[in-house]
Amino acid sequence: MMVDPTLAEMGKNLNEAMKILEDGRKASDPDADRRQFSRSSIPGPLQGDGQDVASILQLVQNLMHEDEGEDKPSHRRMQNVGEQGHMALLGHSLAAYISVLDRERLRKLITRIASDTTLWLCRLFRYESGSAYYHEDDREGLLKVCRLVINTRYEDYSTEGYTVLNSRQPVIYQSATCRPGLGQHLCSQLGLPLSSLCTVPCNTMFGSQHQMDIALLDKLIREDVETGKLPLLLIANAGTPGAGHTDKLGRLKELCEQYGMWLHIEGVNLATLALGEVSSPVTAATRSDSMTLTLGPWLGLPAVPAVTLYRHEDPALSLAAGLTSSQPVEKLRALPLWLSLQYLGHDGIVEKIRHAVELSQQLLEKLKTLASIKTSVEDELNSPVVVFRFSQETSAESSGGSVEGYFAGEREVLDSLNRWLCERLAQLVPASGVDIVELEDEGTCVRFTPLMTAAALGTQRCDVDLLVERLTELVPVLNCTLRLRLDFREEVYRHSALSYIEDLSWPGLGAVRYEPRIEELNDSKRQLEVEKINSELLVKLGDLDADLIFSTGLEFGPEKDCIFIGMATEDLDVAELVDTIAALGRDIEENGRLLENMTEVVRKGIQEAELQLQKDNQDKLMEEGVLRQIPLVGSMLNWFSPFQSTVKGRTFNLAAGSLDSTEPIYSMKAQTGGLASPETPTSSAKRLPGQRLFRREGAGGSDSHSETSSVGQAEDLSRERFPQPTTPNPPSPVPDEAVSVAPENPETPQVPAKPEPTQENGEVGTQEGEEEERRPEGQEAPVEETGR
Repeated sequence: MMVDPTLAEMGKNLNEAMKILEDGRKASDPDADRRQFSRSSIPGPLQGDGQDVASILQLVQNLMHEDEGEDKPSHRRMQNVGEQGHMALLGHSLAAYISVLDRERLRKLITRIASDTTLWLCRLFRYESGSAYYHEDDREGLLKVCRLVINTRYEDYSTEGYTVLNSRQPVIYQSATCRPGLGQHLCSQLGLPLSSLCTVPCNTMFGSQHQMDIALLDKLIREDVETGKLPLLLIANAGTPGAGHTDKLGRLKELCEQYGMWLHIEGVNLATLALGEVSSPVTAATRSDSMTLTLGPWLGLPAVPAVTLYRHEDPALSLAAGLTSSQPVEKLRALPLWLSLQYLGHDGIVEKIRHAVELSQQLLEKLKTLASIKTSVEDELNSPVVVFRFSQETSAESSGGSVEGYFAGEREVLDSLNRWLCERLAQLVPASGVDIVELEDEGTCVRFTPLMTAAALGTQRCDVDLLVERLTELVPVLNCTLRLRLDFREEVYRHSALSYIEDLSWPGLGAVRYEPRIEELNDSKRQLEVEKINSELLVKLGDLDADLIFSTGLEFGPEKDCIFIGMATEDLDVAELVDTIAALGRDIEENGRLLENMTEVVRKGIQEAELQLQKDNQDKLMEEGVLRQIPLVGSMLNWFSPFQSTVKGRTFNLAAGSLDSTEPIYSMKAQTGGLASPETPTSSAKRLPGQRLFRREGAGGSDSHSETSSVGQAEDLSRERFPQPTTPNPPSPVPDEAVSVAPENPETPQVPAKPEPTQENGEVGTQEGEEEERRPEGQEAPVEETGR
């Protein structure tokens, strides 16, 4: 078999290019790519001699992985490009190569590719006698269909243009659950006023709340006809973008035939038309005038175009609307899809779609067994989209009463919790492909759409099992957090220094702010003080050995200078948590005041100390006499007649800003033996090894024991830091420095007593024999003060 060497070389180059782009960074020098990217990322003139293919591909790889680093989260979704993906990418390269062929050969080739692809798709999705339009933007097909309908309903449109629309204004009808901005995009591209767009509400009393209200649609159409408007086109859903529900397509088709309207259908549920067993609501889509298929996400094919299948008998109008083109190159858009469909085959395509539907059914069956989880599914037997959300337990009770309706803004709180739930599930099970969806009635929900994600992410049944397992672990955390929010708010209200911050968008226990007790500051200085204290408080709370997460809240949240507490567990001691926050905030505030007053306190203390030192020096000179100040004479005199000064020591109390005597301190040391006072029972309470903070004793079967309140600990630390002097007991001897000795004869000069030696345990020796031996010869014993 003869092989075109250009095609062979193209396939080889594509394989080599994919290997370079998928291998990641070089193993030999991981920093080489980053250095090369830093040089190449700076725009500059093109190199004169050019670059080789390997260098260019390496640059592309660096650009692709520009933002990736070791600190980036590992749950980022990355499409799994398999062999079928390589075929789709090869199609784009082949399209560029085929476009250079001679015109006759090009015309034959593209005709064969377009006809084959259209035939396969019409048979696969049961759309008989249809034509296909391939487009990159999934809205482009509907836009071209609208042009086709305008050209069909307004015969003079091709010659008169938009002036013919003034006679009868066209109206496009869409469901309230359609993609946001779809109708506005159509009007802007078609040059129609927004009054030509009519949004039909969904059911409010009967049927699904995500389906179009057919009775109301009929009423709106009649009113438009009576006012001289022309009903042009109806956009229906076979799988709404949010909940995946399907409109009553059969009834809508009858209504369109009644008023001569065009019916266009889009949605993810159209993929199930390829299965043998199809639900009746989706089967009616085969009778529509047009429908848009997004085969890329369904089959995991990258960069393949979307397809709009339509039925129309006039090729001239189709050409005028842009659904067909006279340019051969335009028809090459179908080439990547043509290659991929042949590679997968009919069975492979059906198997991928069936696998996605089975994953949805597997998850739905498991969700039925979980408490506090509500699902929003249209057809429990065939729905390929599963939407679920966490809902409170109505039977659960907390100390504040029943959970149901126990606080205002309950809907907003549940929405924030469900948003957190979806983010956690996406992190824990990235292959599941779950995402957040906002529904009008249900609120924030978690959506599982394997038809749009399973083929790209490679989702398997084990991933669904893991998703349910992680969901089972997170539901109790959500229930506990929801129950303890009220308790947390009540505990915060009990502390005057704390302010409870009502932020319903925060998925956690709540938010609190420490308010300093400073009334003399103006608003700006007070705001700075609040910011400073709460910032330091957040750091201290983060350093605690606890399971809670403390943060500054959402990045763009309305509340600032607050401390947000994350999700809670069953054994959380809310009272201890709030007490700890208040105690730490009070400690930071007091320390801040101490530091602010330190300069003035130290300055005054130094001045007072200098005066005291001068006075003590003068007193010492008066007591010792002039002779003792002479160097040689003073030394000899002190040798023969030792002199003990009565000048007392001084200590500077930073807390009080005063200069105190050291006599009470030495008195205490003499009585206690120099040992620190024993810890109080409050401060001596110990936790078990490995036990975390803020755990209640025996809650939920936990082995943890409660710890003494942090307020008590802070008070004990304060007492130990600034001990208060105590009065010595009468029987206990004291050092002689603290005793005033009065001579019997006033004329007799007072002789200071020599300090008595103390033992290691702090007791003072009192034996007279030892005193007699240690007393210098010729020196009389000191006279004890009367009344001591």
